[in-house]
Amino acid sequence: MVPTYPTLTTSHVEGVVKAEMELFNKRKDVEYYEIGVFTEDWQPVPFVSSYRIAHVRYLGHVKFDVYIRSKDAEKAQYICSQSKLRGDGTGTLLASRICSKLHH
Repeated sequence: MVPTYPTLTTSHVEGVVKAEMELFNKRKDVEYYEIGVFTEDWQPVPFVSSYRIAHVRYLGHVKFDVYIRSKDAEKAQYICSQSKLRGDGTGTLLASRICSKLHH
């Protein structure tokens, strides 16, 4: 995910801030990624985005905005993507979480 240290900016909705993100898929074995926003101690923070689960083909990318209420902005520390795997039972599956730390 890029940027590594996103900045929250004002959005077109009063009381809401946003971060502009891009997700790039370098894994042949993954096509779906779940988006999440978390506090410093990994508690979920409410957010809205075009994607909760993004479909990104191998070597593809998707741009999206993450919207967070202004009152939750200070406690939001990370925007993460977690690979979602579909297993066929024949091999070891490795899920990964990649996070960007919000720049406050």
